[in-house]
Amino acid sequence: MKKRLLILLLLAAVATGWATVAASGNGGPSPGVAQGWDGIVAPSGDLRYVALPARRSTSVAAVRMRGGRVVRFGWVRGSWGIPMVTWNGATGGLSADGRTLVLGHAEGARFGSESRFLVLDTRRLRPRTTVTLRGVFSFDALSADARILFLIEHVSRRDTSRYRVRAYDLMHGRLLERAIVDRREGTNVMRGLPVARASTTDGRWVYTLYAGGHHPFVHALDTVRRQAVCIDLPWRGKQDALWQTRLAVGSDERRLVLRRQGDGRALLTIDTRSFRVLRR
Repeated sequence: MKKRLLILLLLAAVATGWATVAASGNGGPSPGVAQGWDGIVAPSGDLRYVALPARRSTSVAAVRMRGGRVVRFGWVRGSWGIPMVTWNGATGGLSADGRTLVLGHAEGARFGSESRFLVLDTRRLRPRTTVTLRGVFSFDALSADARILFLIEHVSRRDTSRYRVRAYDLMHGRLLERAIVDRREGTNVMRGLPVARASTTDGRWVYTLYAGGHHPFVHALDTVRRQAVCIDLPWRGKQDALWQTRLAVGSDERRLVLRRQGDGRALLTIDTRSFRVLRR
């Protein structure tokens, strides 16, 4: 009883911002997972899901945005966390309908070892399935229907910014052979670090800004058709300023805007139908 009360107090404290972030392991472009901290907000905007480490297990809780009340919580064995999808602290793992949550293993993976992910039912906060893959993988996105898990596969031990996007069929429990690529490109291996993320409300399109490679680009992932488009940005000089930007999808979802943090100044605007840069 005392143990349960202690956990409830810890979970309630998350609503006030008390917790830590574990940016551990997942390798390469991935910043790891979050344990505690802000967790991830449900699409409805009324709940926040957080993962808290416990002795040899992890407590996952749904917390009210207003008031910080713990609505429900569950326990899973092992050390898990909410996947972080950018180095600026953005998290992912929650489906567009809010019914599926993917956790990443807090210890991450190393070359020659395995990567693990845990898929939860948010209505009961109980595991549906565990995904185990040989190699170094990290979470990227979920398809709009939560049937396909998109992963970042790190392909180089020497250059951890080199990666490719893979798709895992959750319905049949298998990693699909073909990488998710831009058909216009000549290779399926990309290079960069994720610094900003935005998605459409239905979860179909996921946009990620990458920096640190030869040139910055936005990776537009169609989670329904399992296709991608790489949008090269007309950026000159150093890319340091990109680490202080954010992506935002317009209200009509026909525009993707790259804004500077702080004053919100629009730096670039992209047409999400033609994938052309309209203004800079």
